[in-house]
Amino acid sequence: MTCSRPSRRPPQAPVHNRAMQTLTIRRPDDAHLHLREGAMLAAVLPASAAHFARAVVMPNLRPPVATVERALAYRREILAALPAGMSFDPRMALYLTEALVPSEVQRARDCPQVAGVKLYPARATTNSEAGVSDLGRADAVLAAMERCGLPLLVHGEVARPEVDAFDRERIFLEEVLVPLRARHPGLRIVLEHVTTREGIEFVRGDPGPTAASITAHHLLWNRNAMFVAPGGGAGLRPHHYCLPVLKREEHRRALLAAATSGNPRFFLGTDSAPHLRRDKESACGCAGCYTAPTALALYARAFEEAGALDRLGGFAAAHAAAFYGWDPNPGSLTLVRRAGNAPVAQDCDARVGDDVVAALGAGDSPWEVQSA
Repeated sequence: MTCSRPSRRPPQAPVHNRAMQTLTIRRPDDAHLHLREGAMLAAVLPASAAHFARAVVMPNLRPPVATVERALAYRREILAALPAGMSFDPRMALYLTEALVPSEVQRARDCPQVAGVKLYPARATTNSEAGVSDLGRADAVLAAMERCGLPLLVHGEVARPEVDAFDRERIFLEEVLVPLRARHPGLRIVLEHVTTREGIEFVRGDPGPTAASITAHHLLWNRNAMFVAPGGGAGLRPHHYCLPVLKREEHRRALLAAATSGNPRFFLGTDSAPHLRRDKESACGCAGCYTAPTALALYARAFEEAGALDRLGGFAAAHAAAFYGWDPNPGSLTLVRRAGNAPVAQDCDARVGDDVVAALGAGDSPWEVQSA
């Protein structure tokens, strides 16, 4: 295993040019990304590498990425699939299974290419069958993580069938996360893809080292978006279906207020989760929104609508780096406002064999990442 640490760089402030309608920020980080494997990986990786310097890559593969050795092997697979001339730094997460041991936690902490350990409650989301059904069985591992400062990245939902799908995060907070914090007050925790007002309140008020990632789609849309056909009228929109699901408007507003507040506990995590169109548009559609090529434009729209475009740079390129102890990224990225009703310049969908992965939100923002 080869582990190395980068050097420190000074922060960089965003530059919003109102006259030219451009916004330049430091190259951002994606604190929550699904890349899959094989042909899917090769198809979706360029979109993330074009916009993000680093990403925390999720480990819910089959079999799960549950050891440092497996994580570094997966990292090599990602880098081998990177197109020539592109730069990208995947930071890996280990999958918390009941077989994980404290000694592996220390190996992970000693390797800067590993960002943390991911908690998937069993059967809560895609490829979560190997997740933990009783967190008490992982207490020795959590204690080791607390001692060495390795973050726990939490998919915050209970998966019991009797729990309403829209209440799964709130109940997880009450039943799992609050008791977990009491048992491990120093454990570094990221509440991934937070979706509720209660989740925001927990992160804001927790005395421990806690943060949260927020997706662009949860900032822009409430749960009505899943049930409105394009152009109006009733319909089911499977490409808006994700886990955790979109919530009520009151929760979307709480997320937007947190993301645009400048509070460093909140940072960008796209949760871009690619699935083939035929698997999304099926009798049992897969959960997940593919947003890697569109997320930055969608975030820019959300921040602008909140009157906080000047805070996008911190949310996208500073807060996650500070939480994880990473150096600021070199280089910058510029977003430009599309003129009038001009179409999106880039083809955002990804081709995989004879099918596509359809990008969510292409054309739903007046902003677009400037091509290199």
